[in-house]
Amino acid sequence: MSAATTRSRTPDRLCAEAVDLARSAAEEAAAPGVVGEHAGVVSEGDRVVTHFFECKELGYRGWRWAVTVARASRAKVVTLDEVVLLPGPDALLAPEWVPWSERLRPGDMGPGDLLPTDADDLRLEPGYTGVDEPGPDSPVSDEMAELVEAEDAEVAGGTPANLPIAPSRGSIAALADELGLRRARVLSRYGLHIAADRWEEAFGAKTPMAQAAPATCVSCGFLTPIGGSLGQAFGVCANEFSPADGHVVSLTYGCGGHSEAAVMPKPPRPAPPVVDETRVDPFPLRPSPDSGSVPATTDEDSAELGHS
Repeated sequence: MSAATTRSRTPDRLCAEAVDLARSAAEEAAAPGVVGEHAGVVSEGDRVVTHFFECKELGYRGWRWAVTVARASRAKVVTLDEVVLLPGPDALLAPEWVPWSERLRPGDMGPGDLLPTDADDLRLEPGYTGVDEPGPDSPVSDEMAELVEAEDAEVAGGTPANLPIAPSRGSIAALADELGLRRARVLSRYGLHIAADRWEEAFGAKTPMAQAAPATCVSCGFLTPIGGSLGQAFGVCANEFSPADGHVVSLTYGCGGHSEAAVMPKPPRPAPPVVDETRVDPFPLRPSPDSGSVPATTDEDSAELGHS
């Protein structure tokens, strides 16, 4: 017997010596020829001991057959508790399972793949709710009130101490920027058309990704609008898992990362098992008739067949 190892106390002597009983139990539970050498004994408690045997079965490298035996107080007979196959310190184990949402990386999505978003996704929020808009009877904003006060002071002949800055939205300066009055040249109609053709070809409705998408970008929460006339047909994708992240996409483009794609992707097919434990191996109990060796029948067997 190999040297005994202890966990918290010295193993019971009679239980530690019951190696043959433990081996017989392991061989009865396992397939023939897969129970190896005795690999140690561990004390589990008072008069409770676990024997370990090497496992030679394919696909279970480093695993051990654990057979727990025990005996009652003042009894000399050792009894069997359980037999189980357990991984050893250097056992071959499957990697820790990681949810698909944490395994996914930018660039992994392909045509036909779907990436559903959670209802509480931090990257998304409800659209227009009207909460931030002032009511029809509400006073003007503080920004506009300061501007009105400054204009009143200027008309009255005084100069305000801190002249407020006019709001950018709806101002003449903002309109000039939009019309391109502050630039020497702007895109011509031809320049707009060829740019739109390039973007439509790269991220448009005719791409394989868009053909397999559940919906188009026009209804996706990750679409960021752009200004100008091209904003009527294009936007910028802001989904890090989309192949179009950071690119200008057509409103008719789409991918599986659509914010409202609620269909879960199909789970991947598992790899074939190393050892097929679901297959039944036939073990013939008598020779087949084709082997040529037919058991001889006695006179008593012939008589029984004649009466039947």
